[in-house]
Amino acid sequence: MSEKRMLIVPAKLVDKINANRGDMSQAEFVEFLIDSQLKEKTKEPQYATKEELHSFEQDMKKLLRSFFDFFVSYGLELGKQSPAAELEELTSKLQGLQEDLGSDNEEKKATIKWK
Repeated sequence: MSEKRMLIVPAKLVDKINANRGDMSQAEFVEFLIDSQLKEKTKEPQYATKEELHSFEQDMKKLLRSFFDFFVSYGLELGKQSPAAELEELTSKLQGLQEDLGSDNEEKKATIKWK
């Protein structure tokens, strides 16, 4: 049989242990907490910074712009006659995207609607 010792802790701490231990005994729960705190963290989660997210957003807008430019020029070279209204709508969307690339306004987001 393993040797046992008594640990005197405040009553509030015992209540906190009992409220959070679930099916574990008090000793198992305290041992689990100690082990989890002392264990070396081999892989800490990495989070993106605000600057990295902003840079990613700008890069995605540039990529979308290049895709739009490619498909518009490809469509024009094939000689497909698209209605003028569609071409004007696409041009206005591209200009809006270009303005977003130049501004630092974080509230604007690029959206694409497929028909």
